[in-house]
Amino acid sequence: MAEYNEGAYKLARQTCIEYSCPFERALLSCCVRCDRSRKINLAEREVIACGDPVVREHCLAFHRALHENAQFALKISPDAPWPFGKEIRAQCGGVRGLAAAMTSAADETTDIAATVLQGHERFGGHAEFPYSEIMRAVVHYEPRKRRP
Repeated sequence: MAEYNEGAYKLARQTCIEYSCPFERALLSCCVRCDRSRKINLAEREVIACGDPVVREHCLAFHRALHENAQFALKISPDAPWPFGKEIRAQCGGVRGLAAAMTSAADETTDIAATVLQGHERFGGHAEFPYSEIMRAVVHYEPRKRRP
């Protein structure tokens, strides 16, 4: 059996996706959704692209802020790579936590872009988001269990 060429896949991914989604893992795990995302099948894999580069900048800023704030909560050193499970907890729990802080639905129907934009309107920017509440949601979020 031939080995999978990861380098060729990454090159094809870069060619195919103009704007990657910072919340791709959350979208692929179906814990939240985004009306601005586009699902693409590439080399027998699903990837997510962002269809709105302006909103993507807000999502990127929120994603970076989630990582900064969740390092202590999830016990991750600043220079260490994020394990998959903790990344899912940060992404899914973070978006749902922001939605809950705005008293919106905090479940799999939560729209990432809409939630981030509403948060900017309500709190005045990602730096003013209620990260203490959001981090509680990150810590308490439980990813789906593996099937036996």
